[in-house]
Amino acid sequence: MLQLSPIVYLAISSKSFPSSPMYTSPLMRLFGIVWAIAVLTILGVTNAADRVDGRPNVILIVVDDLGWMDLSCQGSEFYKTPHIDRVATQGIRFLNGYAASAVCSPTRAAIQTGRYPHRLGVTDWIRSRFQRSTDEPITSNPTEYTSDPKQPLSCPPNPFFLEPSERTIADMLSSSGYRCGYVGKWHLGDDAFYPEKRGYHVNKGGCDYGQPPSFFDPFNNPMHPNPHIKAGIYNLPGRNPGEYLTKREADEVVSLIQEWKDRPFFIQLSHYAVHTPIQALPEVEAKYSKVTGKTKQNAKYAAMVESVDESMRSICECLEQLNLADNTLVIFTSDNGGLDNRGEPTDNAPLRSGKGYAYEGGIRVPLIVRWPNKIPAGTVSSAAVSSIDFFPTILEACGEQAPADRPIDGISLVSHLKSGGAESLNRTDLVWHFPHYRHDPGPYSILRSGDWKLIKYWHGKQELFQLNDDPTESNDLAALLPDRVREMDQRLVEKLTSDGAKLPRPNTNYVP
Repeated sequence: MLQLSPIVYLAISSKSFPSSPMYTSPLMRLFGIVWAIAVLTILGVTNAADRVDGRPNVILIVVDDLGWMDLSCQGSEFYKTPHIDRVATQGIRFLNGYAASAVCSPTRAAIQTGRYPHRLGVTDWIRSRFQRSTDEPITSNPTEYTSDPKQPLSCPPNPFFLEPSERTIADMLSSSGYRCGYVGKWHLGDDAFYPEKRGYHVNKGGCDYGQPPSFFDPFNNPMHPNPHIKAGIYNLPGRNPGEYLTKREADEVVSLIQEWKDRPFFIQLSHYAVHTPIQALPEVEAKYSKVTGKTKQNAKYAAMVESVDESMRSICECLEQLNLADNTLVIFTSDNGGLDNRGEPTDNAPLRSGKGYAYEGGIRVPLIVRWPNKIPAGTVSSAAVSSIDFFPTILEACGEQAPADRPIDGISLVSHLKSGGAESLNRTDLVWHFPHYRHDPGPYSILRSGDWKLIKYWHGKQELFQLNDDPTESNDLAALLPDRVREMDQRLVEKLTSDGAKLPRPNTNYVP
């Protein structure tokens, strides 16, 4: 039902009309209401909340480096996440939720735009100012390929920012009356490209940092030689010495919800947790240190996971207290797989490997969506979906159209969500592209088609897995099924080429 601003209400209330029968007849009163609203709208007196009332709020929560097995609802017996688990029982949980990349910045760019990282050109994590050779402002992205005489391939450069021509979720929603807020890690460019320059009305903590200098207030490193690290997290000044960062982020979200409770809002909470540095509150860490077979790093990491769960508790309680829960779409996920170095600080098993790698441990992530009275509670979907899908999904849920002037790679999940995962998705393939040297055996691209997964290493090696039968990726079928490998490889390269992806090239300066 339309909620009117006080001035509109006064204009059409009985007190605004004379007591003459001429003004109290139903027909004349209806005429007066229409006239009042029309005049006040023309004069610009009605506010945006009046025009968009009834559309849902959206809270998108992206955890940094959270692994597929790092929640108890995902099957972990070590991590304790009752509040996230509760959200899962109230909505839908995806078994095959994927990040758009095995590293952070590409996934974050894909979330904002609904476009593949390879189409955006953001295919590796973006270097912060303190990690570059110069602190001068960056105004253009590099275009020249890079090469190392020790490496047989030349690789495309990674940009320093998401191009301003790309339209973000906030660009789309803010133009139609939504209030848009960003809290936490951004990692998509320097000051000129921060969230407040990309459609967000409020930005608390979003900057060029890939990780926080410290998880404890005042969130800085006073001993670091770089002034940006000494200064601490942008627009998140210290308030309570020793306060944990994840709690502070949750408090910022709660404040925005309270401030915007009377109008539709979109808030993206991008936790700096559970990224390095692995730091935890001692009293929380102590609970997990008692578990047999777990290291000190495992215990600290588990405490960081718990901090994310506590953040979910705070946000859900706020929504319930303000009677906003039923009209708020909540999406919870991670930007890439968990960091797994022989089980430190987490263990992605049964998935293979972890962050940065082409195997499932690097790209498969938790994904939970709650939208009361829209999504059947306690449902599970086995559909393969990706973080590129959030952009069109959120826009459709909010009654907005995706931009028609550019390809959008993601697909809206709204119908699939409302069916409890029963309605099939009109999708054949998912693609990943990482044309950089990070781990052996070098640059790679991935095609998932149905349950088949091809990993193409640009040195020439290829691996083929049947994920339904082999989720651990233990049995490489490439040698047994060369025709399938050839067909999938061709389709993968054709897709990347048609999208304008920058592919690795032979390195003419290579010295074997």
